[in-house]
Amino acid sequence: MDFLQVGALVVMATFYIAYYTKMFLQRRKGIQTNQINKGEKSRKVLRVEFWMKIATFLVVPAELVSIFWNIRIWDTTALRGIGIAVGAAGVLVFILAMATMRDSWRAGIPAKDKTELVTTGIYRLSRNPAFLGFDLVYLGLLVAFFNPVHMVFTLFAVIMLHFQILQEEAFLSETFGKPYLEYKQHTGRYFLI
Repeated sequence: MDFLQVGALVVMATFYIAYYTKMFLQRRKGIQTNQINKGEKSRKVLRVEFWMKIATFLVVPAELVSIFWNIRIWDTTALRGIGIAVGAAGVLVFILAMATMRDSWRAGIPAKDKTELVTTGIYRLSRNPAFLGFDLVYLGLLVAFFNPVHMVFTLFAVIMLHFQILQEEAFLSETFGKPYLEYKQHTGRYFLI
């Protein structure tokens, strides 16, 4: 196993350890973090959440197979290193997003939970930094271990995360009204755009 494979596994492990640790800590406070495909929601919301969940689960085996068997089209160490660095940046963005959200962080649209509108910290730069973190991890690992199968699963996950963002933005507009609409005018969906 070369150092880039190890780096990719560290990126993945750090990302998922952070994700599940946050869920565990919130569960200890009585907070149901995982709201994906749960509760009374419209069929459209449930359908997008279902496919997003499938996409984000399926990308993991594609990443692991690509990493463990070192399946890649190019052999450029520099380019692969850039991919690992992008993935590591995604982990950092994701952790900052969760930390900034504190106990308002949820996975999926909450059916009944009351949360706060967070517009500080990393949320000044991106309306969706947690999703941006996911995308950077997925795309970084794809660059490092680029192959057609990995690309299909990565694109599926990124597209489904985008559809989830669109649903969450509609939910936030309805829930928070004018403050959220003003926030949208000054902060990009992903990063400045």
